[in-house]
Amino acid sequence: MSDSIDDFPFIRFEKRPAVELGFQPIPMNFENPPKDPVAEVLRWLDEAFQLPIPNPNAMSIATINADGTPSLRIVLLRGFDKHGAVFFTNRLSRKGLALSHSPQAALLFHWDHLDRQIRIEGKVTATSDAHSDAYFFGRPRMNRIGAWASDQSRPLADRASFESRIREVENRFEGKEVPRPPHWGGYRVALDSIEFWQGDTHRLHERIVYRKSSAGWNIGRLFP
Repeated sequence: MSDSIDDFPFIRFEKRPAVELGFQPIPMNFENPPKDPVAEVLRWLDEAFQLPIPNPNAMSIATINADGTPSLRIVLLRGFDKHGAVFFTNRLSRKGLALSHSPQAALLFHWDHLDRQIRIEGKVTATSDAHSDAYFFGRPRMNRIGAWASDQSRPLADRASFESRIREVENRFEGKEVPRPPHWGGYRVALDSIEFWQGDTHRLHERIVYRKSSAGWNIGRLFP
């Protein structure tokens, strides 16, 4: 690989005009930020849910594998309050095994239409069986069947093999309720730190971070 700047394939792209939102987002006051970041996250989420996008609750989640390497993927936020951000998955998946080894994670929401990001970092704990059951039984039946049929993150020979397993599970639970697999459930990412990022012209963005302490929240601004 050449180190020549002349040969380097820089990606240069002029930012497109903002999409017409149909509503006016309420800006965050970075000079006098709110004392409660949880309420502000919920407000930003509420505005994100008004966007013309299919998954405004999509978030990237970074974990650390047993060998120390990082891993990143996108999941859907399924709950948020002062106790943390909740998502559900197969606990024997790559992310589940990483969390069993190193129970901490970093989350990132990015809403390009709003020129906003939220970053959350914190310790991770499993949700209760009751909490996991309550969510699982609200899923469509085929989603529940898929949770049994898929050895998430494991090698798969071909699509036909997967579809055969789906049929096996369908037959096993024909005419019966599909229970939650013991290896499937929720995780809660604690709100140890929350950062709000608001885009501005010329890359002169606004950033503010809340870090939890025994006395409450420590609030500080960051250079963009």
